[in-house]
Amino acid sequence: MAAIRRLVFDVLKPHEPATIDLAGQVADSEGVSGVNATLLEIDQDVQNVKLTIEGDAIDYEAVEAVVEDSGGSVHSIDQVACGDHLVEDIPTPQD
Repeated sequence: MAAIRRLVFDVLKPHEPATIDLAGQVADSEGVSGVNATLLEIDQDVQNVKLTIEGDAIDYEAVEAVVEDSGGSVHSIDQVACGDHLVEDIPTPQD
């Protein structure tokens, strides 16, 4: 199977650990070379965070375990990129 090069997750997490700590823990996961964490929404009990993860061969299960061990859950997988290089989306007339 082709290596996973990019994952974009919608994560629902408690306020603790802080988003910066969660991003650092995910960045330490197998095959991950970088993480962007963007706060999308916050309420009294939880935060909704978008994680954009890149690497040469991301271990999805390891990343998911980090999220779950921090008390969060993967709400959705919004993008996956696999193969020898990353293919960027381009605008089309339908967009």
